[in-house]
Amino acid sequence: MKGKRIGSGAAMLAGALAVTGLAFAPSALAVTPTTATVTASCGIFGGGAATLTATQSGTSATLTLSSTAITAPIPLSANSITSTLTMANSTGSARVFSGTVNPAMATGAPITVGPLNGTVASGDSLDFKGGSLKMVVLGITVTCTTSTAQTPGPFVF
Repeated sequence: MKGKRIGSGAAMLAGALAVTGLAFAPSALAVTPTTATVTASCGIFGGGAATLTATQSGTSATLTLSSTAITAPIPLSANSITSTLTMANSTGSARVFSGTVNPAMATGAPITVGPLNGTVASGDSLDFKGGSLKMVVLGITVTCTTSTAQTPGPFVF
Protein backbone atom coordinates (compact mmCIF):
# COMPACT_ATOMS: atom_id res chain seq x y z
CA MET A 1 0.00 0.00 0.00
CA LYS A 2 2.86 2.38 0.89
CA GLY A 3 4.50 1.81 -2.53
CA LYS A 4 1.23 2.67 -4.26
CA ARG A 5 1.01 6.03 -2.42
CA ILE A 6 4.59 6.94 -3.29
CA GLY A 7 3.96 6.10 -6.96
CA SER A 8 0.74 8.16 -7.03
CA GLY A 9 2.43 11.08 -5.27
CA ALA A 10 5.36 11.02 -7.72
CA ALA A 11 2.98 11.00 -10.68
CA MET A 12 1.04 13.97 -9.28
CA LEU A 13 4.29 15.88 -8.64
CA ALA A 14 5.52 15.18 -12.20
CA GLY A 15 2.18 16.36 -13.60
CA ALA A 16 2.28 19.57 -11.55
CA LEU A 17 5.84 20.29 -12.68
CA ALA A 18 4.87 19.73 -16.32
CA VAL A 19 1.96 22.18 -16.04
CA THR A 20 4.19 24.74 -14.32
CA GLY A 21 6.80 24.33 -17.06
CA LEU A 22 4.20 25.02 -19.74
CA ALA A 23 3.01 28.12 -17.92
CA PHE A 24 6.52 29.59 -17.91
CA ALA A 25 7.64 28.34 -21.34
CA PRO A 26 8.48 31.12 -23.81
CA SER A 27 5.84 31.78 -26.42
CA ALA A 28 6.54 30.52 -29.93
CA LEU A 29 8.08 33.06 -32.25
CA ALA A 30 6.33 33.69 -35.52
CA VAL A 31 7.18 35.74 -38.57
CA THR A 32 4.63 38.20 -39.94
CA PRO A 33 3.52 38.31 -42.65
CA THR A 34 4.17 34.74 -43.77
CA THR A 35 3.91 35.59 -47.48
CA ALA A 36 4.83 38.65 -49.52
CA THR A 37 5.01 39.51 -53.19
CA VAL A 38 7.69 41.31 -55.12
CA THR A 39 8.37 42.16 -58.74
CA ALA A 40 11.77 40.74 -59.63
CA SER A 41 14.02 40.97 -62.66
CA CYS A 42 16.08 37.82 -63.21
CA GLY A 43 17.99 38.15 -66.48
CA ILE A 44 17.64 35.04 -68.68
CA PHE A 45 15.05 33.59 -66.27
CA GLY A 46 12.74 36.51 -67.05
CA GLY A 47 10.98 38.72 -64.57
CA GLY A 48 7.69 39.56 -62.95
CA ALA A 49 5.70 38.84 -59.83
CA ALA A 50 7.19 36.43 -57.32
CA THR A 51 5.92 35.15 -53.98
CA LEU A 52 8.17 34.85 -50.95
CA THR A 53 7.06 32.51 -48.16
CA ALA A 54 8.70 32.68 -44.72
CA THR A 55 8.71 30.37 -41.71
CA GLN A 56 10.42 30.72 -38.35
CA SER A 57 11.42 28.41 -35.52
CA GLY A 58 13.38 30.30 -32.88
CA THR A 59 16.40 31.89 -34.59
CA SER A 60 16.12 29.56 -37.60
CA ALA A 61 14.08 30.69 -40.57
CA THR A 62 13.39 29.58 -44.11
CA LEU A 63 12.39 31.49 -47.21
CA THR A 64 10.97 30.09 -50.45
CA LEU A 65 10.63 32.06 -53.69
CA SER A 66 8.20 30.95 -56.38
CA SER A 67 7.01 32.63 -59.53
CA THR A 68 4.99 31.81 -62.63
CA ALA A 69 6.52 34.84 -64.38
CA ILE A 70 10.13 33.78 -63.78
CA THR A 71 10.77 30.56 -65.69
CA ALA A 72 13.43 27.91 -66.21
CA PRO A 73 15.39 28.60 -69.43
CA ILE A 74 16.33 24.89 -69.75
CA PRO A 75 15.23 21.64 -68.09
CA LEU A 76 16.52 21.54 -64.52
CA SER A 77 16.78 18.52 -62.25
CA ALA A 78 15.65 18.58 -58.63
CA ASN A 79 18.07 20.22 -56.21
CA SER A 80 20.32 21.46 -59.01
CA ILE A 81 20.12 25.23 -58.33
CA THR A 82 22.46 26.64 -55.70
CA SER A 83 20.56 29.63 -54.32
CA THR A 84 21.63 32.51 -52.08
CA LEU A 85 18.88 34.91 -51.04
CA THR A 86 20.11 38.08 -49.36
CA MET A 87 17.43 40.11 -47.59
CA ALA A 88 17.95 43.73 -46.56
CA ASN A 89 17.43 44.18 -42.80
CA SER A 90 16.22 47.58 -41.61
CA THR A 91 17.34 46.74 -38.06
CA GLY A 92 20.92 45.64 -38.79
CA SER A 93 23.04 43.48 -41.05
CA ALA A 94 21.52 41.82 -44.11
CA ARG A 95 20.40 38.21 -43.58
CA VAL A 96 21.45 35.45 -45.97
CA PHE A 97 19.38 32.33 -46.75
CA SER A 98 20.92 29.57 -48.83
CA GLY A 99 20.46 26.04 -50.08
CA THR A 100 20.09 23.76 -53.08
CA VAL A 101 16.40 22.93 -52.82
CA ASN A 102 14.25 23.12 -55.94
CA PRO A 103 11.83 20.82 -57.73
CA ALA A 104 12.60 19.40 -61.18
CA MET A 105 11.54 21.91 -63.84
CA ALA A 106 10.99 21.64 -67.58
CA THR A 107 11.95 24.43 -69.98
CA GLY A 108 9.55 27.33 -69.37
CA ALA A 109 8.30 25.92 -66.07
CA PRO A 110 7.63 28.30 -63.18
CA ILE A 111 10.67 28.71 -60.95
CA THR A 112 10.69 27.69 -57.27
CA VAL A 113 13.71 27.72 -54.98
CA GLY A 114 13.67 26.81 -51.33
CA PRO A 115 13.08 26.48 -48.59
CA LEU A 116 16.39 28.26 -48.12
CA ASN A 117 17.81 28.23 -44.59
CA GLY A 118 19.04 31.21 -42.60
CA THR A 119 19.36 32.71 -39.15
CA VAL A 120 17.34 35.64 -37.83
CA ALA A 121 17.20 37.66 -34.64
CA SER A 122 14.13 38.87 -32.81
CA GLY A 123 13.02 42.16 -34.35
CA ASP A 124 14.67 41.62 -37.76
CA SER A 125 12.70 43.38 -40.50
CA LEU A 126 13.62 41.81 -43.85
CA ASP A 127 12.76 43.05 -47.34
CA PHE A 128 13.79 41.75 -50.76
CA LYS A 129 14.29 45.38 -51.91
CA GLY A 130 17.95 46.12 -51.30
CA GLY A 131 18.73 42.40 -51.41
CA SER A 132 19.01 39.83 -54.17
CA LEU A 133 18.55 36.22 -55.16
CA LYS A 134 21.57 34.59 -56.80
CA MET A 135 20.98 31.24 -58.47
CA VAL A 136 23.83 29.20 -59.90
CA VAL A 137 22.56 26.94 -62.66
CA LEU A 138 25.09 24.73 -64.51
CA GLY A 139 27.85 27.15 -63.53
CA ILE A 140 25.96 30.23 -64.73
CA THR A 141 24.97 32.81 -62.11
CA VAL A 142 21.56 34.44 -62.48
CA THR A 143 20.79 37.37 -60.18
CA CYS A 144 17.28 38.59 -59.35
CA THR A 145 16.73 42.08 -57.94
CA THR A 146 13.88 44.52 -57.45
CA SER A 147 13.50 48.28 -57.20
CA THR A 148 10.29 48.19 -55.14
CA ALA A 149 9.52 47.06 -51.61
CA GLN A 150 7.74 43.77 -51.10
CA THR A 151 4.04 43.85 -50.25
CA PRO A 152 2.31 43.86 -47.83
CA GLY A 153 5.59 44.77 -46.12
CA PRO A 154 8.80 43.36 -44.69
CA PHE A 155 9.01 40.06 -42.84
CA VAL A 156 9.26 40.85 -39.14
CA PHE A 157 10.73 38.11 -36.98
